[in-house]
Amino acid sequence: MADDRQVIAVAGAGHLGRYVCEELLSSPDFRPVVLTRSTTTDTKWFASKNIPTYPTDYTPASILTILNDTSATTLISFINLASTAYITIHAALLQACQQSHRCKRLIPSEWIGNIDAYPLKPAFYGTTREPFRQMLRAQNSVMWTLVHPGWLADYFLPAAKTYMKPIPHEFPVDPNGWRICVRGSGEEEQSWTCGRDVGRAVVALCRAEGDWEPVTYVAGEWSTFNAAVKVMEKFYGLYCTSPTPFSPAYRPLPRTEKPWSEIQKVLEAHAGDEELAEEAELAQVEELMVMGHMAVPKEKTLKQREKFFAGVGFRDLQHLLQDAQGVDFI
Repeated sequence: MADDRQVIAVAGAGHLGRYVCEELLSSPDFRPVVLTRSTTTDTKWFASKNIPTYPTDYTPASILTILNDTSATTLISFINLASTAYITIHAALLQACQQSHRCKRLIPSEWIGNIDAYPLKPAFYGTTREPFRQMLRAQNSVMWTLVHPGWLADYFLPAAKTYMKPIPHEFPVDPNGWRICVRGSGEEEQSWTCGRDVGRAVVALCRAEGDWEPVTYVAGEWSTFNAAVKVMEKFYGLYCTSPTPFSPAYRPLPRTEKPWSEIQKVLEAHAGDEELAEEAELAQVEELMVMGHMAVPKEKTLKQREKFFAGVGFRDLQHLLQDAQGVDFI
C-alpha cells in the first residue's frame, strides 16, 4: 500500500528537532526524515522511533540527493552555529531546495526572539543569520519562514522531563540546581514556549495552505523572570512530592544577580573580535534578556496564532508545570 504522507526533511534535529519529529510522526499527513553528519550515537534515538536518517556532508549535491530520493516537500533546519559556517550550510540547503524536484519550502534555523524589532541581535545573528536572510529575500523559487518562539519554557523543567538539555550558565532559572541568576532587574518582559508546542506549531505550518509569512512567531506566555520564579516557588511548594532538589526544603529559589554594567564590560571587551569567544557569546544572549529582545511581538503573534495555529494549545508556565507533574516526560 502506497504511503501518501508528505515527507518533511529535518536537518540537525538535535533537541528541539526531536519534538518536531515526534509531532510529525503523530500526524497522519507527514513523516519525517533526518539529515545528519552523525552515524553513531545520535542516530539511535531516531532509529528507536523508526525515523530514517541520512548521512550528509551538507554540500548542495549531498543534500539534493537526499531531498530527491525521499521526495521531501519541506526542509527544516535546527543547525545552530555562531560562525559563518551557518551561512555556508544554509546556502547549501537553499540551493538544494531550489534544484530539487519537490522540496520548495524551507524553515531555516533561527528559533529566537523578536527579530522584527531587533534583526541584528544577538550580534552573532547579525553576522550569520542576516546575510542568509538576504539570500532568502533575493529569490522566489523556495517559500520560507523564520520561526521564533522566544525562550523555550522547557528550561524551567527538571532535566529528566524534556529533550532540552539544561543550560544553567545561560538561562536564568536553574530548576535542577534550584537557583536563579537574574540578569538586569528580572522585570524585563520575556516570552517563552514549550518545545512540544513549538513542534505542534511547526506541523501546523507544514499543513497550512497558501503562503507563509517571512517571520512566524509563537508564544505560550509573556511574563518576566521574577514572575516565573514566584510561579515555580508556589507550584513546587504546594504540589511537589519528589526527592530533592524539588522538595519544600529547597524553597525559595536562592537568588544572585548579574547587573547590566557587568555584561556591558564583556561586550565591550570583545567588540572587535574576529572569532566569537564563549564569554562573548554568553554576554550577547544575556543582552537579549536584559533588553527584552526575547519577548516576541504580542499583537503579531496573536494574529498569526489565529491564522496558522488555531488548533495548537500553547501552554503558559503554570500549565506546563502541571502537565509535567503528571507525566514522566513532557
